[in-house]
Amino acid sequence: MDSSLHIFFFPFMGHGHMRPTIDMAKLFAAKGVKSTIITTPLNEPIISKAIEKSKILGHNIHIQTIPFPSSKAGLPNECENVDSIPSPEWFPTFCLATKMLQEPLEKLLLEQHPDCIVADMFFPWVTDSALKFGIPRLVFHGTCYFSLRAAECMRLYQPFRNVGFDSESFVISNLPGEIKMTRLQIAPFENWEEFEGMAKLMHEVKESELKSFGVVVKSFYELENVYANYYRNVLGRKAWHIGPLPLWNKDAAIFIDQHQHVCLKWLDMMKPYSVVYVCHGSMAHFSNSQLREIAMGLEASEQKFIWVVRKSEDEGEEWLPEGFEKRMEGKRMIIRGWAPKVCILEHEAIGAFVSHYGWNSVLEGITVGVPMVTWPMASEQFYNEKLLSEAVRRIMEGEEIEEMRKRVKVLSELAEKSVEEEGSSYCDLNALIEELSLLRN
Repeated sequence: MDSSLHIFFFPFMGHGHMRPTIDMAKLFAAKGVKSTIITTPLNEPIISKAIEKSKILGHNIHIQTIPFPSSKAGLPNECENVDSIPSPEWFPTFCLATKMLQEPLEKLLLEQHPDCIVADMFFPWVTDSALKFGIPRLVFHGTCYFSLRAAECMRLYQPFRNVGFDSESFVISNLPGEIKMTRLQIAPFENWEEFEGMAKLMHEVKESELKSFGVVVKSFYELENVYANYYRNVLGRKAWHIGPLPLWNKDAAIFIDQHQHVCLKWLDMMKPYSVVYVCHGSMAHFSNSQLREIAMGLEASEQKFIWVVRKSEDEGEEWLPEGFEKRMEGKRMIIRGWAPKVCILEHEAIGAFVSHYGWNSVLEGITVGVPMVTWPMASEQFYNEKLLSEAVRRIMEGEEIEEMRKRVKVLSELAEKSVEEEGSSYCDLNALIEELSLLRN
């Protein structure tokens, strides 16, 4: 590979977006490409820790910081990550604040003139900045071909307007496969009249994608070949699939602090496939009453479980049913805040994964071959659920747990093959690097 190639990677400031972008930067660096990750000062330590192993291995990977205008944008002081906003209602304000990063980013583009910039979808303005300096911009959505096309069909044709009530199903227009959904399963900002700010942003995202050099997709061809072909051949979009990213970086060192170590030690005492892992992602917000309902459901299941909740120790136990912890002693572990998801999923004690179905979690579940229980909540998560249910149905029918494990195992093996030499993602990654190298010359 051309070691003189230099790529900027610019992740949206949120755990679910930063993690795959960092993995991507490490992947390109391992291929001999100079990788520079653009971020803000308070996010720099997270990224620095994540790329330690790559730097030890001698890979050409770096971090460049630009200031984030928290107070100027009306955000709480030092709020530089979407995971730290007070509530979901602050998300549009946070997105508006990121537009103020345009000037410092353009200064970096002028000074370093990279050969390409891979920027998150929530930075639509980066396309114009890149064009100003003649630099190819690749869009990173963080999801799959299916969700990209489904969301676009919903935006263009609005089939949800053709039904009379929320639970009535409709077919997504112009999408292969006769995919059915209900109004209850669509992201709120897809109802354009009620969420004007987000609708405007998503329109800008789509327009910037059409003007960009192409799209990088963290998926693999064997999972959604119909939609990959449709996106690239029918719609004529330039796109490269390079997932699953966790498989490329599976040898990376994972830092485990004492709290996480206790979690894994607890799993060591459990029988194989005996524990349910419940995790709704970093952006899920539940009320105390909703959390109590989940706790009651987990108790009623009579299964051992690990449950990740976004509650700190100082918030007390009011959100748990009375006597819950005593009754569940030895049968459960509750992790407050961040958890070592990949380490947990890879443990042989895990028998099922209850997930919000964000695309990171979907690929992690597929990669380790764990059966998943879907609980989509927002954004493209309902599309992800539809894709996986269709993919699994194509492999085989049957609802028993052993059949589920077999089906997920097939997907896991296909994922492994995709990143091996001559695999679909392996070839697409090399093709992208080669094309960028030719542009440079």
